[in-house]
Amino acid sequence: MEALFPYLLPYLILTQWFIRLTPNKSNASSRFKLFFKTYGISALGGFPTGAATITYLKKSNQISLREANILLSICHSPSPLFVLGFVGNDLLNDTAFSWKFLILYHVVSIIILTGAYYYCRREKEGNFISAIPSSNQTNPFTSSIKDSIPTVLVVGSTIIFFTTIYTVVMHSVKSFFPEIHNTFMLLIAAMLEMTNALKIGQELFANQPTLLFVILVTFLTSQSLSIHMQVAVIAKSEKLSLKPYIFMRLCYTLLIPTLFYLLFL
Repeated sequence: MEALFPYLLPYLILTQWFIRLTPNKSNASSRFKLFFKTYGISALGGFPTGAATITYLKKSNQISLREANILLSICHSPSPLFVLGFVGNDLLNDTAFSWKFLILYHVVSIIILTGAYYYCRREKEGNFISAIPSSNQTNPFTSSIKDSIPTVLVVGSTIIFFTTIYTVVMHSVKSFFPEIHNTFMLLIAAMLEMTNALKIGQELFANQPTLLFVILVTFLTSQSLSIHMQVAVIAKSEKLSLKPYIFMRLCYTLLIPTLFYLLFL
């Protein structure tokens, strides 16, 4: 929580400001750039910046509801600062794993995003660009601040809630079942809070690098209820469907660890 506001809030403001300053044009080239610009923002900022950006694009009628639902399922990835810093440096003392994971994850995502773009091109392209006159629009930077603060509050509240739940559940399980296997504790941690699960996984399987890498990739890809709840709350503001998001998370959880094992282990 100490690093949340200094890092996440400025990034959200800058990305929201950037996307507001970009001119919107109703042509195929512009919409192609919009899709990949949205993905680039989410890839650099990590979750939930993708969800926040997509809800803004939907709110301003730059993308359709179907496009928003599809983009929400694809523009969702862990921050490279987290993967390289916490996982690579702090847990493994080696960033080779982190680079391999990021490259694989984003290559797969870009391939899926390209397919999604051509799928969405069947819609008439001129219908989703904001028609709000520029004279009625507020200052882009001011709007970016106003729209970013609620997102950070949602993220902070969710982290506090699930961190508390994680602490209570883990303590209760250990109290009632003192002989419980560490694997079950790991699964409980992975379900509730990803960061703690990564740390526990590294402690349990430090001497089994192949299994450790598969576990880390799986947790980084599937994330946790804490992260999915953040996305759900943000998406709800524009009534986005979570079905494509859930389906894609399941596909990623099966595909990315499998490809990582086949290519790198």
